[in-house]
Amino acid sequence: MGSSQSTADFMLDQMSLAGTVSARKMFGEYGLYYEGRMVAVVCDDQLFIKPTDGGREYIGTPTEMQPFPQAKPWFLMDGEQLEDRAWLAQLVRITASELPAPAPKKPKKK
Repeated sequence: MGSSQSTADFMLDQMSLAGTVSARKMFGEYGLYYEGRMVAVVCDDQLFIKPTDGGREYIGTPTEMQPFPQAKPWFLMDGEQLEDRAWLAQLVRITASELPAPAPKKPKKK
């Protein structure tokens, strides 16, 4: 089951206090990016944050689930966490700070 565009838009809006966030549709779901780093995914209309040590410390005791089969567990955000825009934006910043910078894109061959 894929996620709806309206759910992805809502998640982006809730994360927008962090700065520039964007979404890319992937296999019926959405990858959410902050400063070029994939920090979250929307799968089955639920928000999953990429697990990091800082994110785990910030959340406290996160709920961990697989966003899709064969995936490692990510942090599943619940309704209360999604409603607190400032809290969610801080989690996005913390998560992104622990992820490697995106690799530069290779030029296309002619």
